[in-house]
Amino acid sequence: MTVQFGRYAPPTHTLVHVSDPHLLAGGAALGGRFDVDATLARTLAAIESATDRPDAIVVTGDLADLGEPDAYRRLRSVVEPVSERLGTPVIWVAGNHDERPAMREHLLDAPPAEDPITGVWDLNGLRVIALDSTVPGWHHGDIDAEQLSWLSDQLRTPASHGTLLAMHHPPVPSHIPFFDILELRHQDELAEVLRGSDVRGILAGHLHYSLHATFAGVPVSVASATCYTMDVARPADEVNGMDAAQSFQLVHVRPETITHTVVPVVEATPVDTFGPEWVERMARLTPEQRLEAFSRKPGR
Repeated sequence: MTVQFGRYAPPTHTLVHVSDPHLLAGGAALGGRFDVDATLARTLAAIESATDRPDAIVVTGDLADLGEPDAYRRLRSVVEPVSERLGTPVIWVAGNHDERPAMREHLLDAPPAEDPITGVWDLNGLRVIALDSTVPGWHHGDIDAEQLSWLSDQLRTPASHGTLLAMHHPPVPSHIPFFDILELRHQDELAEVLRGSDVRGILAGHLHYSLHATFAGVPVSVASATCYTMDVARPADEVNGMDAAQSFQLVHVRPETITHTVVPVVEATPVDTFGPEWVERMARLTPEQRLEAFSRKPGR
């Protein structure tokens, strides 16, 4: 049921932002301890329950932990049925753990090649551009001059609802020293391309924890991982991985703003406070009646 109680109309577009599944061949546990297949399955189930029909599912890299062909086939076998049931495309982004030839052949049905994996999607006026920030053989990120020139050409013509960039390495700092080694290079050159463009947001991964920042005046949203996350409650130089707090993000696009909602992937019983019946009841009331019934504090 679509209703509007406040000043903002429903979003024009909804995207699902997922990152860092790190699947392994044969369903092996990551590091011998993280059941990445199970956490991805719980994530996909949560995605189906959270939204009826997103405009796209964007997966921002580290799809496979070792770039194995079977890992890409396994990823495809569990994600594609969900995308088909939701009637939505999947935008696959390469990460530093991915191998371009295997990813092309076993996930994208393309000839194996080392060329950057990029793409452009028009989602009813919202443009999504996937960049490839991977450097073959290395874990840090970079966007070379050729890809920057290609991006600049794409951005010459604005999209009616603006543009979102999807990339693996976020062009922002981390407070964790380890990630300084693995950051994106040539950020100044990327910023120059983005200034004055219609880019409204950057979706990224890589860090294994949720982070929000700005880059060249553009909001950046980093999605946490589905495989394992970082225990950022510890001092920065002691942060390490933990099998908890996996999540994805719901991205809601409106003319005025874009919001990024972190959705925890947990097994929990919700408190039955609101729901469809509450929404329907509120929808039947006038704005004044809704204020009286719900907004006023008790005893006032």
